[in-house]
Amino acid sequence: MPKQPKYKHYIWELPVRINHWTNVFAIVVLGVTGFFIGSPYSFGGSASDFTMGWLRFIHFVAAYLFAVSVVSRVIWSLIGNKYASWREFFPFATSNGRKKMVKMLRYYMFLDRKVPETFGHNPMATTAYIMLFGLYTLMILTGFALYAQHAPGGLMYRSLGFMYAIFSSQGLRLTHHLGLWLIGGFIINHVYSAVLMDIKEHDGEISSIFSGYKYRIKKPE
Repeated sequence: MPKQPKYKHYIWELPVRINHWTNVFAIVVLGVTGFFIGSPYSFGGSASDFTMGWLRFIHFVAAYLFAVSVVSRVIWSLIGNKYASWREFFPFATSNGRKKMVKMLRYYMFLDRKVPETFGHNPMATTAYIMLFGLYTLMILTGFALYAQHAPGGLMYRSLGFMYAIFSSQGLRLTHHLGLWLIGGFIINHVYSAVLMDIKEHDGEISSIFSGYKYRIKKPE
C-alpha cells in the first residue's frame, strides 16, 4: 500500500478539528483540577482555601467549555459532511457497515494481516465513540448536579432533579470520579490506535486532525 499512488481527501472539517482539540484541552484541565479537588492531600500538606477556590473556578470554566463542545459536536453531526454525520456512528445499522466492522475486528484480533481501508472513522472506532459520548454525557450531568448543590432550589438544581433521584451525593461523586479513569483509559487506547493506523495505512491519520486531509488509493468523488 505505501508504494501505490494516493489521493488527497478532505475528511475532517474545521469545526470537527476545533471540537477535537477543545475536548483534549478541556479534558486535561478537568482531569488535573478534578484530581486535586478530590484529593487535595495527594502530595502532602494541605491546599489553602485560596488555591482550592481557584482550582474549582478553573474546573467549572473548563466544564462549561466541555459541555458546549460536546453539544456543538452533536449539532455538527446533523449539518456537517458525511464523515462527521451521526450516521457514521451507527455502522452496525446497515449490512455494509456490519461487514466493515467484521473486517476491522478480524484485523484487531490478528486474524487478518491486511488493514481494511476506510474513509473517516473506522466502524469499530465509531462504535466506541458512541459509548464515549454516553460517558461524556454522564460526566456532564453528574458534574453539574454536584455543582448545582451550592444553590438548592435554583434553576440548575431543579432541572437536574432526576439526577438526585438516581444518585446520592456520594454516588454522584463516585460516578464522576470513576468516569475520569474510564476516559483516561479510552485516551490511551485512542492514541495507540491512531498511531497504529497511521503506521499501517500510511494515510496521514495523525496529521489529518490538524490539516483535515487523509490520503487514500481511491480518487476523491
